[in-house]
Amino acid sequence: MATKALFNTLVNWFIRQRIDQIEHFIKFPVETQEGLLFSQLFHAEETEYGQKYGFSTISNYRDFQRKVPVVCYEDFEPYIEKARQGQKDIIWPGLIKQFAKSSGTTNAKSKYIPITVESLEDCHYKAGKDMVSIYVNNHPQSELFQHKNLRLGGSAETYQDFNTKFGDLSAILIENLPFWVEIINTPNKKISLMSEWESKMKAIITEVRNEDVGSLTGVPSWMMVLLQRTLQETRKQNIGELWPNLEVFFHGGISFKPYKNQYKEIIGKNIRYYEIYNASEGFFGIQDQSGSDEMLLMLDYGIFYEFIPMDQYYVGSREAIPISEVELGKNYAVVISTNGGLWRYLIGDTVRFTSLHPYRIKISGRTKHYINAFGEELMIDNVETALKITCENLDVTISDYTGAPVFMTNSSKGCHEWVFEFTRQPACLNTFSDMFDRTLKTLNSDYEAKRYNDITLRKPIIHVARPNLFYEWMASRGKLGGQNKVPRLSNDRAYIEPLLKLNEL
Repeated sequence: MATKALFNTLVNWFIRQRIDQIEHFIKFPVETQEGLLFSQLFHAEETEYGQKYGFSTISNYRDFQRKVPVVCYEDFEPYIEKARQGQKDIIWPGLIKQFAKSSGTTNAKSKYIPITVESLEDCHYKAGKDMVSIYVNNHPQSELFQHKNLRLGGSAETYQDFNTKFGDLSAILIENLPFWVEIINTPNKKISLMSEWESKMKAIITEVRNEDVGSLTGVPSWMMVLLQRTLQETRKQNIGELWPNLEVFFHGGISFKPYKNQYKEIIGKNIRYYEIYNASEGFFGIQDQSGSDEMLLMLDYGIFYEFIPMDQYYVGSREAIPISEVELGKNYAVVISTNGGLWRYLIGDTVRFTSLHPYRIKISGRTKHYINAFGEELMIDNVETALKITCENLDVTISDYTGAPVFMTNSSKGCHEWVFEFTRQPACLNTFSDMFDRTLKTLNSDYEAKRYNDITLRKPIIHVARPNLFYEWMASRGKLGGQNKVPRLSNDRAYIEPLLKLNEL
């Protein structure tokens, strides 16, 4: 009892200290961000990137804005590749030993995001502590520390050519966690880092079915697959029956909205849901209010934020503004400069501010068309390339198309559903579907992972549109004309449902 009392005293002290720090940056957001920026510029001024863009000569934000360009991954990739090949002092002082592998871009199947010691400790791990601190501060009667946290992470791989590692961000985090954190997590590190997903799922279920789980942490789509399989194996009616002390699910990576009712049904009891906003590039936001659908923008994680108004972004402008100039309700592309060595880097996400005192946000989308209902991050560039290859190989032509997710249910896995209007149809639709699916796997590693053994995504559903379907649909919406384009990808079913109904007429 004395040990438990001491532990609770230390935890409560740490939580109070951290809540005080969060309240400080809420009170002084601009000062916090400016201090962070100039500290990092000073830290990196002798790097190759810092010397090229004169970090040592930057004395105010306008200097920074004028001298350092806004970049996307393709622009920045040559510097990342140098660092990945073991060169020191390229974008951050010293040798960067780890890289988070994430979804592909126009020119590459995968991106490799640098993970420095500073970004690991002062961003990702700090955010993990804050997630728990904010939750317990909101719910003082929580018994979170008396039970295990079920985490679902990725596999770790070693880049063969150089003395650097790459893998899923979650795997990098798990691999570097201190031993005392491992005590409260399940499954163990060895299982968490397994590469082969079928074996991994079986091993996880074998371990966690007998654990006392009080919290879940992971991506909603993957976690749903695990929970469904766990129920099948244990023959329990719901997760609440298996883990009666479960009280919260910390989720992120994709929208939770399509999964909310499924989780309510499969868990079978009332629990809390807390959203987090994390990515390979950094940890950005945490839901700080129970039951809210907005997140507090975390301003002291070694990330300096800038924002490009989306009404300017689409006309080719990369004029970014600091946090002090954002407005409520507008969509912004997010630009970050980080202690991971990224400088004025476009992460591809868009956010909308719901509050300026403090700064709270909602994720509003991506800067490009996409489907990311299951963590596959399927981009329009991937789809266009896959269709080009497939159509050339099968002598097929397409005039219009659109795609959307079919969300998981408790009885079926998710998939992608497509409507294609062909001007020259394939001789065999199944052959077209298989080649399109197979080519997407070669272009996008996250899609490939979700399609592996149909574990999260089953084969795509393809519909053949009758002639002029898309024209009629656009006409019905008053969207005819050169400035109006058929939405190629959507993360919901708002476009595909009316098209399917119209196709039946």
